[in-house]
Amino acid sequence: MLVERRFRDRREAGRELAARLADYAGRPDVVVLALPRGGVPVAFEVAQRLGAPLDVFVVRKLGVPGHEELAMGAIASGGVRVLNEDVVRALGIPDEVVERVTAREQEELARRERLYRGARPPLAVEGRTVVLVDDGLATGATMRAAVQALRRAGAARIVVGVPVAAPDSCAALRGEVDDLVCVEIPPLFFAVGQAYEDFSPTSDDEVRELLARARAAP
Repeated sequence: MLVERRFRDRREAGRELAARLADYAGRPDVVVLALPRGGVPVAFEVAQRLGAPLDVFVVRKLGVPGHEELAMGAIASGGVRVLNEDVVRALGIPDEVVERVTAREQEELARRERLYRGARPPLAVEGRTVVLVDDGLATGATMRAAVQALRRAGAARIVVGVPVAAPDSCAALRGEVDDLVCVEIPPLFFAVGQAYEDFSPTSDDEVRELLARARAAP
């Protein structure tokens, strides 16, 4: 069996995840940050049930040229870059290629921050408990970049929550965060989408709408 069960969509996955994060509900020090775009519908449900503010934390995968689905690393808000040295070394990727891809993705990261947040400042994380949410954990490169950036920003505690995760990535990340909650950890993991009946892309408009609804919530 690939997964114990499949989520209907990201919103249902978020409700399942929120139930596992109930210990963080009602705490004034908690903020929920979503990795866009797919993590936002999941995180919206988590934030609603925890009674916590919601924001995005933009991370961009550094895809191998010609095989962009394969991550050679990631960058995150705050100028953090995490490289998958095993991939870079195994494929013999030159430094100048890594830098070129980084520069391109940095431009996209800045564009998305303006698109999703506009002129609003990001939520303050210094001294707070950050619940960092995505729709799944595959290689873990983007999540590790986010965790390192939040450490630099002074987060007191970092909690990662995902509906589904690859076993190796889950084990590797566990030692880097204060708490890790994975609803499903299938022994045979091929892709995050295997855990969802509906894994259609999340649009920029949906991200903005959910963030606006979260800000309007009491």
